[in-house]
Amino acid sequence: MSDQAAEHDEPHGGALAARLNWLRAAVLGANDGIVSTAGLVVGVAGATGDRNTLLTAGLAGLLAGSMSMAAGEYVSVSTQRDSEKAALAVERRELREQPEAELAELTDLLADRGLSRQVAREAAQQLTERDALRAHARVELGIDPDDLTNPWHAAWASFVAFTVGALLPLLAIVLPPADWRLGVTVVSVLGALALTGWSSARLGSADVRPAVVRNMGGGALAMAVTYGAGALLGAVGV
Repeated sequence: MSDQAAEHDEPHGGALAARLNWLRAAVLGANDGIVSTAGLVVGVAGATGDRNTLLTAGLAGLLAGSMSMAAGEYVSVSTQRDSEKAALAVERRELREQPEAELAELTDLLADRGLSRQVAREAAQQLTERDALRAHARVELGIDPDDLTNPWHAAWASFVAFTVGALLPLLAIVLPPADWRLGVTVVSVLGALALTGWSSARLGSADVRPAVVRNMGGGALAMAVTYGAGALLGAVGV
């Protein structure tokens, strides 16, 4: 039994939601950091080979991107948290003003999930007696009132992930000799995107190949477009 339990150890409910929320912010941040900074420095490299110019452009892109990602995550997750709090407030008022109607609603929700009417009624009564708000929050709203989404966690995850991702193309474009910069950057970026795609798929229990192909394909396209634009602008002396 212990072996079977260990094999069936998988996240559920709030733990899974929190893990996926962190994963989404971290993976998006890392991917954006890699792709956007790589596109920026490769585009500039298409126009000029000056190391100081590449470093300045890369650092500016890193700082702007990391702050933008953090601010965006904070705003979006704060809005989600506000919505969750508002929904809990409505549910709290309804439980206070219409307890019987709420008990019937909880019974219907449990019955819709496959329980018999009698069992659903008994379960609803027990859950209501234990903690009515938590029961309705989880069954009706899909919210864990003890574990609401945290905007600061998402913001810091995005900031750190973007910064770490952006450092790779930045260092790859400024550290090698001039003749090696572009090749080292492209190979490093594609390798990093393959790794983030593989990691996101594994952590999310999804198929690895599509995630890797999407990441690498998007990064390669971004670098090709920006390098072409930079080379064209450099050729015309802009």
